[in-house]
Amino acid sequence: MSRYTITVNGTSTGQGRADPDAVIGYDPPLRTYFLQAFPHEETDEPGLWLGTHDRAFETLEDLHRAAMSHGYDFIPLSPKLAAKLVDDKAAASGRPVRDTVFGQVLKHPNQPK
Repeated sequence: MSRYTITVNGTSTGQGRADPDAVIGYDPPLRTYFLQAFPHEETDEPGLWLGTHDRAFETLEDLHRAAMSHGYDFIPLSPKLAAKLVDDKAAASGRPVRDTVFGQVLKHPNQPK
């Protein structure tokens, strides 16, 4: 399982908070990207936890849409981190690295490095 620290920001009215210690990654057994943010004050569970069941989010775009629908955003990811996440999924599935549409975007020559 990969785990990278990112910042997740609230986007909805009244949720203008940020979690600079949020975690994004890829879970090979569940075959999904996941996002954890905003630790609950009374439990160890995150207040926002997406990607908890099999194939919940097969692309970073799917995970991003789900986060946005809950009133949170984690974009922009750095191109380097986005590439690592795509590579993590590819390595876990045995596919060539960056063979997805998102991976092709990462290879675009006009992308900032």
